[in-house]
Amino acid sequence: MSYCDFANALPDNTDNPNKHYHDHLYGFPVENDNALFGRLLLEINQAGLSWTTILKKEKAFFQAYAEYDIKKVANFSQEDINRLLNDTGIIRNRLKIQAAIFNAQQILLLQKEFGSFKAWLDTHHPLQLPEWVKLFKKHFKFVGGEIVNEFLMSKGYLEGAHTPDCPQYQKVINCSPPWLNQDNISSIR
Repeated sequence: MSYCDFANALPDNTDNPNKHYHDHLYGFPVENDNALFGRLLLEINQAGLSWTTILKKEKAFFQAYAEYDIKKVANFSQEDINRLLNDTGIIRNRLKIQAAIFNAQQILLLQKEFGSFKAWLDTHHPLQLPEWVKLFKKHFKFVGGEIVNEFLMSKGYLEGAHTPDCPQYQKVINCSPPWLNQDNISSIR
C-alpha cells in the first residue's frame, strides 16, 4: 500500500496526523528557510522510527527547537542540549540533537553564500538522488540516502510524493516550481 493509499483511506475527521500532512504538506514546495530546516530536522529525527511518531511530536519539536529558527538553533549551548535531552516530547538522541545544531550552523553559511537555504537547493536542482546525497553529506550531518530522499521529495525537489491517481498529485503540480510540472514529470510513484 502506498503512502497515498494509506492517507487517502483515512477519514477526513481523523486524528491521525498523516492525513493532514499528506493532504497539505507532503510534496508541496516551501519558500521559508526555517520551515525547510524544520522539515530536515524532522526527517533526521525520524531515522529508525515511524513517521507517525514524528508527526505526533511535531509541535513539541517546533517548541523545543525555537520554532525552527535557524539562527537560534545554530547558537544552542550545552544548556540547550541538556534541555533537549530531558524533553520527553521530542526524540532525545544526542547525535540527532547535535546534528540539528550543526546543520543550522551550516545553513547559516549557505545563506551567507547563496542568499537562502532554498536558493542553495534551487541552484543545485536538478540532481539525481545519489548526487543530492553526496552534496548533503558534504555539508550536513546525519543525512543518509533515505533522509535526503524524503526531505527532497517532501518539498518537490525529487519525484514520488504522490501517485498520479492521488487527489493531491495535481495540486502539488499546480503549485510547484517550473522544474516540477506536468511537462517535466514522467511519473510520480
